[in-house]
Amino acid sequence: MATLKINAPEWNAANTQNVSATTTAKTKQSTWTKLTAFADSQAPNRTGWFMFSLLSQGVLFLPIPAFLLYYYAAPIIILAVTLVLFFANIIAGMGGSGIRTLLGLFAFSVLVHITMLLVFIL
Repeated sequence: MATLKINAPEWNAANTQNVSATTTAKTKQSTWTKLTAFADSQAPNRTGWFMFSLLSQGVLFLPIPAFLLYYYAAPIIILAVTLVLFFANIIAGMGGSGIRTLLGLFAFSVLVHITMLLVFIL
């Protein structure tokens, strides 16, 4: 079975006209493109990110509702939001979701918890 070799001399000679036209135009990468490229590069480390997500959720985020409910008399919905986000991260990681979903859900969870802290403390 023959493999495709894109650095073969035949390929380079046949496609030099098309390559020179496309390399002259500079493409600017957006922040979203950079984030998705980073997430895609972390695909081999999906299990590590899942474990990191669970540990940080359990250690940093699950105590937040107790703190807010006891000291700041926050509504009980704070507990529900935290538990939904925690179990969503568990289901996403154990259910085989892609790395973009896993990292996106973790980032969303971090933003929600930081927002809750800022709203009730300030």
